[in-house]
Amino acid sequence: MKLAAFLGLTVAPFALLAANPALAEEQAAPATVAAAATGPALWKVADEDTTIYLFGTVHVLPQGIDWYDTTIETALTGSDMIVTEIPMDPAAEAELQQLTMAKGMLPAGTTLRSLLTPEQTETYSTALGKIGVPAEAFDPLKPWLVGLTMSLVPLMQQGYDPSSGVEKVLLSKVPGKETGALETAEFQLGIFDGMTQEAQVAFMMEAAEGIDEAKPMLDRMVAEWAAGDAEGLAEVMNEGMTDPAVAEALLYTRNANWAEWIDARLDQPGSVFIAVGAGHLAGPKSVQDYLAEKGIVVTRVK
Repeated sequence: MKLAAFLGLTVAPFALLAANPALAEEQAAPATVAAAATGPALWKVADEDTTIYLFGTVHVLPQGIDWYDTTIETALTGSDMIVTEIPMDPAAEAELQQLTMAKGMLPAGTTLRSLLTPEQTETYSTALGKIGVPAEAFDPLKPWLVGLTMSLVPLMQQGYDPSSGVEKVLLSKVPGKETGALETAEFQLGIFDGMTQEAQVAFMMEAAEGIDEAKPMLDRMVAEWAAGDAEGLAEVMNEGMTDPAVAEALLYTRNANWAEWIDARLDQPGSVFIAVGAGHLAGPKSVQDYLAEKGIVVTRVK
């Protein structure tokens, strides 16, 4: 499972880094990604008394991308509530930090480097050197947590900012509006923590080997997202979906669950603005595909 396999699919790692800016205190010059005039895509489903908007997000962005336009603003401010993947209020972020430490620590007496072969240790140490982190700092942590951190810290060091992430911006635009969540932070972290130790190490080593590719990959994703090219975004995402079991757990099962949630919510009157990782709203077995299987029409608004 490469970087692209979770950059657009889970918000928890980005929320964790947003609450811990010291993880990337060596900030470089702000990143820049050209944004097309069309802007990111927005869909809706509706019946006689219910409207549900579906907006794909990028959980971390560089500054300077002007994506919040009148169409998105109208949909958001006119909705009764905003629903994100996980709760994203300050109390939820504090809980996320606690959960991460509870799930992400190795058993006492075990160090991360003791799990690696000499060749892996060399690759791992080289990668840590590139982001300025001493190896002993990560020794108590499970490989999945180190893999996530090694993938995300370079982005922050090169100008990406979790506080500029789309969910953060959307929530700041409508203070006091009712909020909801499709999942819990514990569930999202459990996707990674539930991997076998062998799979965790493999994931971490992919992050180490691709540490120089993190920003170029996300630059491509952001460019496709900003242009409203859902299929182009799906192509980038699919480059990282090399393991069918991971794709099922991280993407397809969750998309099906969210389609069930939307189907049930259509039975209640009102309007809802759903903001989830853009990878869930693109490509085969997207949320829209599962809604279509239920006979629910999805209309692209922009």
